[in-house]
Amino acid sequence: MPSNDTAAADAGPSAPGAAGAPPAVAFVINRALVRDPERFGRRCRAAAAARGWAPLFLPTSREDHGEGLARRAAAGGAGLVFAVGGDGTVRACASALAGTEVRLAIIPRGTANLAAHALHIPHRLGAALAVGFGGHETMLDLGVADGTGFTAMAGIGLDAAVVGATPRRRKLRLGWLAYAAAGLGHLPGAPNHFAVRLDGGAPLHRSARSVVVGNAGLLPGGFPLLPEARLDDGLLDVGILAPAGLADWARVGYRVLTGSRRDDRCLERFRARRVEITADADLPRETDGEIITPGRSLTVTVHPRALTVRIPGR
Repeated sequence: MPSNDTAAADAGPSAPGAAGAPPAVAFVINRALVRDPERFGRRCRAAAAARGWAPLFLPTSREDHGEGLARRAAAGGAGLVFAVGGDGTVRACASALAGTEVRLAIIPRGTANLAAHALHIPHRLGAALAVGFGGHETMLDLGVADGTGFTAMAGIGLDAAVVGATPRRRKLRLGWLAYAAAGLGHLPGAPNHFAVRLDGGAPLHRSARSVVVGNAGLLPGGFPLLPEARLDDGLLDVGILAPAGLADWARVGYRVLTGSRRDDRCLERFRARRVEITADADLPRETDGEIITPGRSLTVTVHPRALTVRIPGR
C-alpha cells in the first residue's frame, strides 16, 4: 500500500466546469466485465449526483481500450476518471492521465485486478465509488515498457506465454484461477538465455524461463512475487525466474505463497530505475496482462509520481 497518501482538503468536485454547470466525471467502462449495465449506470449516476458531479459514460471498444477515451475526457474538462474493468483498462486510463491533474479512480472488474489489489481498492461497487469520490489520494509511478505504459507488471517469456494461453471466456468464468490452470501446462519447458542490464550496469547473464518487471509485485490472486515492490517508490522491481524442474517450481511456489524475500537460483529479485532485457529468441511479451508484439528485448523505465489516484483512507 502506498505510504504517501494525502487527504484532499475538500472531497467534492475539483474540476473546472462551465459557469453554473457541475464538473464532469468520466466512467471508462469495459462493458464485457459489467454484468448488469443498467443497474451499474443507475448506481454510478446516483453516486455522482449526490456529490455534485455530472457523469459521462464511455464504453471501450476493440479500437480503443480506454486510452483515447480517457484522454478525450481529460481534454474535455473531466476532473476525475473511473477505470471500470481489469488491469488493461486501468493501464489504458493511467497512460492517458499521466502528467495531468486529472484524478484516476478504479472500479475493479477484471480477473486479476493487480493494481487495485495493491492499492486496496474494494471490489464492491458502492465501496469503490466511495473511494473514488472520496478525499484520499496518492501519487503513483507509471512503468513504461517499450513505449507502453503499465501500472502493475510487464514481462517477457513464460509469464507472457501464460497470459496469451489463457482463454478470455475461462477468465470470465474462473477469474485468476484461469491463469493458474494455464500456467500448469507451461511449467515444463526449456529455458532461454537472458541478459539483464540494470541502470546501465554490467549485464546479468541468466538461463531462465521469464523476466518480469513490476511496479506492483503481485501475481493474479494477490500472491507477492516481488514483495518489496511499491507503486510509489520511484523504482522497478525485477524478478528472474529460473526453475529447472517441478521440484524447483514447488520451491518457487512456496516462497511466493509465504511472501518470502529470500533469493536463490530459482528466483532472483533486483531493483532499478531502468531495466534492459535481451533474450536469445523472439519471446512472448506482456504489459498488465495484455499481450504485446513478441520480441527479443524489452526495455522498461519508470516515471515517478506520474499519476494521482484515489485510494481508501487509512
